[in-house]
Amino acid sequence: MSQMRKIIYMILRGNRDANIKFSDVRQLMSYLGFHERIRGDHFIYTKRGVDEILNLQPNGDSAKPYQVKQIRRIIVKYGLGGDLDA
Repeated sequence: MSQMRKIIYMILRGNRDANIKFSDVRQLMSYLGFHERIRGDHFIYTKRGVDEILNLQPNGDSAKPYQVKQIRRIIVKYGLGGDLDA
């Protein structure tokens, strides 16, 4: 399983939301085809066909748990996890 598939799997399982590295989230968003715009410590992600705009901020080296939940909802809603989001 590739590194990105492992990250998607961890996010979809939902039991490690506080332990996801922010650098992994950034790589995942790029892997999923999101466009990144940075304003200070705000990382803003948009994607054609996805109505929501994700505004993420790091919490030290980690992603904020509530923002990981937002990413999970987007992955599931738009079927971005491939065969892992079923």
